[in-house]
Amino acid sequence: MTQSLLRGRLLTFHRAPEGPGDDTAYTYLEDGGLLIGDGLIRAMGPFAELRARAGDAPVTDHRPHLMMAGFIDTHIHFPQVQVIASWGAQLLDWLNTYTFPEEMRFASETHGAVMARAFFDQILAHGTTTAVAFCSVHRASAEAYFAEATRRNMRMLGGKVLMDRNAPEGLRDTPQGGYDDSTALIAAWHGRGRNGYVISPRFAITSSPEQMEMTGALARENPSCHIQTHLSENRDEIAYTAQLYPRARDYLDVYEGYGLLGPRTLLGHAIHLEEREIAALAESGAHPVFCPTSNLFLGSGLFDEGGLRARGIVSGIATDVGGGTSYSMLRTLDEGYKVLQLRGQALHPLRAFDWITRGNACVLGLEDRIGTLDPGSEADIVVLDARATPAMALRMERARTLAEELFVLQVMGDDRAIAEVYVAGVPTLSERPRERAAAG
Repeated sequence: MTQSLLRGRLLTFHRAPEGPGDDTAYTYLEDGGLLIGDGLIRAMGPFAELRARAGDAPVTDHRPHLMMAGFIDTHIHFPQVQVIASWGAQLLDWLNTYTFPEEMRFASETHGAVMARAFFDQILAHGTTTAVAFCSVHRASAEAYFAEATRRNMRMLGGKVLMDRNAPEGLRDTPQGGYDDSTALIAAWHGRGRNGYVISPRFAITSSPEQMEMTGALARENPSCHIQTHLSENRDEIAYTAQLYPRARDYLDVYEGYGLLGPRTLLGHAIHLEEREIAALAESGAHPVFCPTSNLFLGSGLFDEGGLRARGIVSGIATDVGGGTSYSMLRTLDEGYKVLQLRGQALHPLRAFDWITRGNACVLGLEDRIGTLDPGSEADIVVLDARATPAMALRMERARTLAEELFVLQVMGDDRAIAEVYVAGVPTLSERPRERAAAG
């Protein structure tokens, strides 16, 4: 087994911090080491101890930067990479004006392959090593997505969207066609390499009852697959859903009625929830996903993370590109902090960085594989530079604690703060750090 040793300041979480002083929730090492072998973290600890047992393994020294588990994005749209930052009104107008025309281009295998390379370049440059993506309605888009993920050996989840109505010609499937394509994609990609398939009805507005029946069948037949969709993002969306599904008690009941709620269900946005819906989320273990930059950009509303957490509901957090305005989970945390401030809720930096690593891994049920630096975890690692810009460096002159440093990254950081990204132990960014045969 070929091994390598990474050196730097090291931070990993064991559970969600309960407050600013909860230092038992994480491990922080001022001079830490990670022993990497065959794509896994083999050992974690003080650098001097690991150096003594690493033999002649090459050492990559990232000091004074901070090493953490790679970031995890639990809701993003692969086919929307070229409509990010498109001026628009609110959700439904934005979809019809920009998103749907753009996604029609993904019928082309060539276009899908080109955009897949660009998409993965972007997320890696921003420190994201795992994402959960919606592809377009076209089977070819999902093929391109998973082929590129496989080429890069990344742990990625995604699926082709199911949508058979209320969309342009060329952007609709059929209940049977969507079922057949999804079944074939699951057989080809789910569990292959580090890929996971996600059954993906876009949202209730674009799926007929017949398609929802087929989606429920897919979920029953493939219980190891995740399910993703959208819920209660916009009040006009909610009203339209009620017209299309008049027998449903509320928006969530559409999905609930077809057997789509459970611990592997991801529900993007979930802003305007009724009391019955909140109770059903708590009972089912389904996960809302907070998308702050998108919610602010489209004027959708303010997510109630604290209120849901008080009911035992565990939420993810995500970029939602292209309604979201940045690929960066750091920018996402910044806007999330502001949304929660408006809610009278606090997002402490320790909890914030737990959320985009171990927390999102728990939402996906993958905390035994990703999201921490624990031995046995896959070696997906981000290296962070809190002095990446002159403004950040100036602020860091006055930072005295780890929490202050994290908050500088949370509020001021973006892709410039990403010094390196490792995928299964392999560095991926163009500017590679210096390697040393022995400790410096």
